[in-house]
Amino acid sequence: MAAIVWKGFISFGLVTFPVRLSAAARAEHIQLHMLHRKDLSRVKEVWYCAAEDKPIDRADIVKGYEISKGKFVVVDDEELKKVAPPTASTMDIVQFVQSDAVDPIYFETSYYVGPEENAIKPYQLFLQALAVTKYHAIAKLAMHGREHIVLIRPAEGAMVLHTLFYPDELHEANRAAPKSASKLPPKEIELAKSLVQHLAAPFKPAEFHDAYRENIQQLIKQKQKGKPVSATTQPRRAPVIDLMEALKRSLSATPATGRKAGSSIGKKSKKTKAA
Repeated sequence: MAAIVWKGFISFGLVTFPVRLSAAARAEHIQLHMLHRKDLSRVKEVWYCAAEDKPIDRADIVKGYEISKGKFVVVDDEELKKVAPPTASTMDIVQFVQSDAVDPIYFETSYYVGPEENAIKPYQLFLQALAVTKYHAIAKLAMHGREHIVLIRPAEGAMVLHTLFYPDELHEANRAAPKSASKLPPKEIELAKSLVQHLAAPFKPAEFHDAYRENIQQLIKQKQKGKPVSATTQPRRAPVIDLMEALKRSLSATPATGRKAGSSIGKKSKKTKAA
């Protein structure tokens, strides 16, 4: 059974029903451990007291907020529970928005929303209302030490919840935008449009794979067998001098994306030799 990260209620209007949240996804990566170079033994994390200049047990650690240099206010878990808002147990729906109203840049983490056994009917009612109206719900939810704004949407007969970043958490200063929008030649725009249409196809997640993770797995296998590590060939990119010529060559050189899974996104890289 999937691990439950939050249990509580969804409340909209006078309708309230119990639900649970489970993680919808988790990034997969190759776990490389920290080792002592001399004897390859595992390195342990040690909690260390700077004032006493010695290691301490985890049981001797408390949480604290620094109010000024070197001065802290200690806060324990029971005190944090006392100040948790009502949304720690009840997800309050604050509004409904059209399905395309929230920019994906705000999406943080995704969870599956499942009903408790005695809440199948109100869960289905809420789910179908979202599906029929093509609206998504915006709610407030407190978990993991903060109150989140979340979006709830229907997805393949169930509901998915996305926690959202707050506006002040977006790094607007990092936004890359041209200083001034120059008028482009119509022929260049038409060629760019043709290239987009040429590569247009339904999104099929199963066709994509993590080439970096696969290459690390291959590297480990080669080292286990005492073989030299095969380097991946990196493409050589030349700066674009003639944009029109680059667009024309892109159209002629790139197969249409209406192709089958024979493209590079659906196959494992052939650039790394097999062990």
